[in-house]
Amino acid sequence: MRIAFCIFKYFPHGGIPRDMMKMAREALARGHQVRVYAGRWEGERPAELEVIEVPARGIANHRRYQRLADWIGNHLARHPVDLVVGMNKMPGLDVYYAGDSCYVEKARTQRGALYRRLPRYRHFARFERAVFDPDAPTRILTISDVEVPRFRRHYGTPAERFYPLPPGIDPDRRAPPDQAALRAQFRAEFGVADDEHLLLFLGSGFIKKGLDRALRALHALPASLAGRTRLFVVGHDKAAPFRRLARRLGVADRVRFFPGRDDVPRFLAGADALVLPAYDENAGMVILEAMIAGLPALVTANCGYARYLAEADAGLVSPVPFRQPVLDAQLAELLTSPRRAAWRQNGLAAADDPRIFALARVAVDYLERFAAERCADGGARADG
Repeated sequence: MRIAFCIFKYFPHGGIPRDMMKMAREALARGHQVRVYAGRWEGERPAELEVIEVPARGIANHRRYQRLADWIGNHLARHPVDLVVGMNKMPGLDVYYAGDSCYVEKARTQRGALYRRLPRYRHFARFERAVFDPDAPTRILTISDVEVPRFRRHYGTPAERFYPLPPGIDPDRRAPPDQAALRAQFRAEFGVADDEHLLLFLGSGFIKKGLDRALRALHALPASLAGRTRLFVVGHDKAAPFRRLARRLGVADRVRFFPGRDDVPRFLAGADALVLPAYDENAGMVILEAMIAGLPALVTANCGYARYLAEADAGLVSPVPFRQPVLDAQLAELLTSPRRAAWRQNGLAAADDPRIFALARVAVDYLERFAAERCADGGARADG
């Protein structure tokens, strides 16, 4: 079959782009043809993919995304495929990969009334409705059950249009047999002493993932811990505002920022714990990545994959509604609890469950099914 993936921006260290590439490679391995429409592409372009960087320009994001959707629709009309899969919400999709949370929910709970009068809000709400309207044909692949009730509450989307996916963790995140040696090498390279606690904040989207909360919790550590606890921040985002916050809190000398990297397993091997105090996190792939690398984690309960951490007893879940003093106390507990060894072993044991690596396989199973149904109903998709 012929599949077209649509994404606003591809960069190799983002969770949604990485999931798209896993699905694309799985489809290619099964003999399907894969085209990718991207408003912007960063990083390597695999030779086996047909990558089309859409010439959509505009100062404001919402205007650029509208032009991107229009361009894709026109191109598909001339070069049809069997299935159009969106990694972002836009009109004209056969399938939407629901990696993002409900936009209208956030706009109504995290923004003021004035925001909902702006053209930006009207655009993104319209694009979201194009996917979730009860009469829309779009099938929705979900990576957690956190957001489904919100979409259904705002749009009345029928339950039968949602198709759940398992996690899709990269197998190279598993703790390797020589992890102790890798840990020693990593800490020597970055000057982290054996008796220091190294926290890891991993992921693009520093605001959404709660980096400010992590910095405040670092600042609040008791004196007996503060001087020997460091935080490494790894991700594709603007670090300047958080560097300033770290300076204001007096922890800048204990925080180091890294751009998105390809050697994340080294950081997982070298760290002692993960922190993800997110404001909004539909899944949180890094939670499972930390678990199977043997890192105890502290995450907020609104993360879609927090349930895996709780079920495995591999760290601490901070309740919602969020309270900073609770997170502060939990961070100290994460670093000092006598249960740390048990948390580590419980997390490592999760790697024995093959379902946590199965996202791409199950997703492409769905895509093949949807394309077969479309073919039975009349053939290739001819427009966007």
